[in-house]
This record gives sequence, C-alpha cells and structure tokens, in this order.
Amino acid sequence: MVGSGRRGADSPSCASVCPLPSALCRLPLSNPLSLLPIALAAGNGRVDGVPARYLVAAGFTLLQRSAPLVRALAGRRSAILLPPSGAVVTALAASDGRGAVLLAPDAADESIAHQLDDADVGAVFTTRALEARVPSGERAIVMLDDAPRTAAVRAQDVESMIDLGTHFGLDLEGEEDEGRDEECVVVYTPPGDGQPMGFIFTHRSLLAAARGAVDATSMLASDHLLAALPPSSLAGFMVTFAAPLLAGARVTTMARFDAAEALRLIERDAVTMLVGSTPMFRDIADALAARGSTLSAPSLRVCIGLGIPADAAVQERWHRDTGTELRQAFGVTEAPLCLFNAPHFPNRRGTLGIPFPGVQVSVRDAGSGGALPAGTAGALCVRGVQLFSGYVRHAGDAGAVPGAPPVGDGWLQTRTTARERADGAFELA
Repeated sequence: MVGSGRRGADSPSCASVCPLPSALCRLPLSNPLSLLPIALAAGNGRVDGVPARYLVAAGFTLLQRSAPLVRALAGRRSAILLPPSGAVVTALAASDGRGAVLLAPDAADESIAHQLDDADVGAVFTTRALEARVPSGERAIVMLDDAPRTAAVRAQDVESMIDLGTHFGLDLEGEEDEGRDEECVVVYTPPGDGQPMGFIFTHRSLLAAARGAVDATSMLASDHLLAALPPSSLAGFMVTFAAPLLAGARVTTMARFDAAEALRLIERDAVTMLVGSTPMFRDIADALAARGSTLSAPSLRVCIGLGIPADAAVQERWHRDTGTELRQAFGVTEAPLCLFNAPHFPNRRGTLGIPFPGVQVSVRDAGSGGALPAGTAGALCVRGVQLFSGYVRHAGDAGAVPGAPPVGDGWLQTRTTARERADGAFELA
C-alpha cells in the first residue's frame, strides 16, 4: 500500500474541498496512483524543502479557483516553460489531465510558437522572467513564480492572483500502479531540416522510466539530488524529479546552472547524486581546477551525464578530480532513457552503457530488420513500455498518430547508428 503524507503539524490549513480537479474526478480512477502527478505526491519526496504532495495539491487548487484557466484548457493541451523548480510539479498537476508540452527556455521564438500551435496549447505555465518567450495570442498565461503559495493567471488581458496557500497535502492511498495510457507530456525534436515533431508519452511510460531510474541508481529516500537540467530534457526530468520523488528523496534545484554554485551546493548540502549534461561536468571540473583543489564531497555517490555522450578522457578527468565515476546515460527522442552505465556495474568509459531497466536494445539492419552480430554497426532499435506512444497529429486535434512502424517483432528503429561490444555495452558507430 502506498500513501501520501497525512495532515499534521507541518501541513497548511485544510480546505473543505475535494483535492482532485474536475477533469480528474470524471476519469474512471480505480487507482489515483495511475497518474504521474499523484504518484509523485504519494512518494513523500521534497523539492527545495517543499513536500511534493503540497506542490501537487497546489496545482489542483489552482484549477479549482481559476475558472479562466479551466476554460482555457477545455479540450486543449497545456505547455510548461519553466526552469528547474517545484513549480514544474505544480504545473503538471494543474494541466487538468491534459498532455503538457515541455518547452525549452533556450528554444528559438519560432520553435516555441510552432509547438504551441501544433499541439493546440490553451494555457502556458511559466514565470514572469520567461513570459516574454510566449507569443501573444488567446492562450492563458499562468505565472508560477511563487508556487505553491500563489499564482497569477492572465486570460483575455485580465490578470488575477490565485491564493494557493489554503491547499493541503494530498491524503491518498492506493497500490503501486503501472500507470494509465492517457498522454501525460509531449516533447518536440529540435528543429532540423523541417518543423519539429511532437512525441507523446503516457503516464504509463513515464512511470516506468522513473521507476527504472530508481532501480538503476539504487535510489533511496536518504538520497539528495541536485537538479540543473530544464524540464524540457525529459530524461533529466525523469532522473532528477520523477525518480527521487517516487523514492521519497530530496531534490535541490538550480534555476540557472553555475559551476561554482553547483560546487558549493554539492559540498555544503551533502548531495549524493548529480545529473547533468557533459558541458556541465566539464564546467565543474574547470571550476575545481581554478580553485586548485579536489572535490570535498564524501556523500556524492552517483554522477550521471545525459545528452551528448562524454568521451573517456572527460570521464577519467572527472574520476581523478572527484573520486566518483561519471556514468553515461543515453536516450533518443522515442525513448529518453534506453542505455546506462549503472552504478552496480563496472563503468565502461566512452560507451553509452547497457540497456536501461525495462528497455530492450538491439542493433539491427536498417533494411531487413535482422539482428546484427556484436561489433557490427547498424540501426539502434529499442522496444519496451517506456517508448513514446505516438506523434502529435496537428493543431486542433488532441489525438495522436501512432508511432513509427517497428522493424519487426516490436522493435522501433531510431535514427542512431551504433554497435554492440563483446562486453554487452553499446557505443556510437
């Protein structure tokens, strides 16, 4: 049995309202823990000292108290344009059961505009500092600078302040659930030759990825993670937000990454897990070199690099300066977490790692779909529950186009070329 925290001395004052928004109440919820935000609330983790159950309850309270937001979301998706913060969890809960498009703060204006139009977004959750990135239009804008205490909602040129302070931590119980197949988030590919494409992920796929991250890192409630990657990095969100909150762990966020500040937090606050991009780890190593000392962080046990793979030289330098292995995690748009050099295995530096829990990986011939022997380069193919469920169809249609056809026997062909080594690790070819 899994349950969120009971109301106690540290809880905000109670409100005599149902903690679930109307749209969620209308769903045939045999188990509320089948929805990602509620499962996160039940884990009893914290973001910047605030219990996740309060962050989620604040999102539901926002829906209950803002009729303009509810109208803006009617039949439409939401979008989240936020730095790493607990407000991301509030925004997910306040999306009222709709899919939330994860927008990158550094994306080009035309890319953001295309994603909002393509996904038919009715409301954008953001901050006042990032509000200017949202193109003008009829969408509602929700500023979550002060979540979970207050929120500002602007709709049809009228702005209202919503008091979220009387919400209470969710008091929910249920069995751990595989998750519902309704869409939860949408991520877009970076612009390339054409317009970005939207990939839909369900509550089921994201819960599987988050639980896989808990297992792969042996994450415990005693862990403390430093989160610096934006929520638009779905792999980063899964590892630095969803997984620790499910495990009941602590998350400290950095709204803007700064290597010197990251060093200070790691050493002062006994951070146990650090997740970042390869450039972030390079910057921290450079900051260490500039101050002329090694890292003094005996609690740090797991460091994970996401995105562009780190080469063996970067990993060797990190180990030399910190005493901790830098372990590569690798994913593709269709499966943000599919390979990982897990801490309970030897770190195969310079590789992408071995299959992530719950994901099967194979190198196959791009034409025939046949499996290729170790050492032979081919198309990286994946299968498993964590894969995306389909593409965003077009603006005005909340449905999805089914995922790309598999190459055979359920395998989905990605655009990555790789080879499998004799030791079972995969590497780019």
